[in-house]
Amino acid sequence: MLEKLLDRSPFIKKLRGKQRHSKDSKKRPAQWSYLAYLPAWVLFAFLVSILATSAISSLLEWMHISPEQYLSPTAYQLVVTAMVYIFSLIIAAGVPYLFKHKVTSLQDVGLARLMSWTDIGLAPVAFIAYIVTVTIVTALIAAWFPGFSANETQDVGFSLFGSQFDNVLTFLALVVIAPLAEEILFRGYLYGKLKAYVPALWAAVATSLLFGLVHLQWNVAIDVFVLSMFLCGLRSITGNIWAGILVHSMKNAVAYFILISPFIIGG
Repeated sequence: MLEKLLDRSPFIKKLRGKQRHSKDSKKRPAQWSYLAYLPAWVLFAFLVSILATSAISSLLEWMHISPEQYLSPTAYQLVVTAMVYIFSLIIAAGVPYLFKHKVTSLQDVGLARLMSWTDIGLAPVAFIAYIVTVTIVTALIAAWFPGFSANETQDVGFSLFGSQFDNVLTFLALVVIAPLAEEILFRGYLYGKLKAYVPALWAAVATSLLFGLVHLQWNVAIDVFVLSMFLCGLRSITGNIWAGILVHSMKNAVAYFILISPFIIGG
């Protein structure tokens, strides 16, 4: 009964979005300006979110309110990370709606349905393919550019190794929150929007370049560029981002245990 009522709701219908891939839309010529405009807009939203979060922290400090009195440094960093991604999504999707009434639906970001067994089955296959591909690509780049350091440790923004509670929070941040938020913002919003205007390959390349850029480190940027290309492919194959979220979580889980293992062995 409740489901029927929700289905009749105009808001829910609008949020879920309508099927966009008609015969006419497939023939629509590419609009190449979006290849620069949309990645720049997402980057702008991401940077503004970082500045806004920093401003809030500075304001709390000016008001002599210390979050560290109530939260551990790791818990505080978890809150900050979540705020950055939430603000990014609000700005990226909310501003176009506010000024141009452009609705970003669940279908637009690849969340129109729940996770399926197909998503679950494709995830480990894609993860293995990504590992093989990034290993080959990294080896080739290291051979061509001797100064390239493939083993530079990624700065994950969290302190390792802390208390057991802090480790659980770090795991949640890296393996649950970050993959979910990044997939919604990059393979969901950005790639989902881009491929409506330009060919999917170009949309994937632009999305992956930006995804690599925001990670700041060269070796990490190459790694996540390759990862993003696979995640964009999964988005195109399945029509949603669930398989990509799973692959992203697997990747971050492996990285988490590699980073934390020296502390465990040393301890």
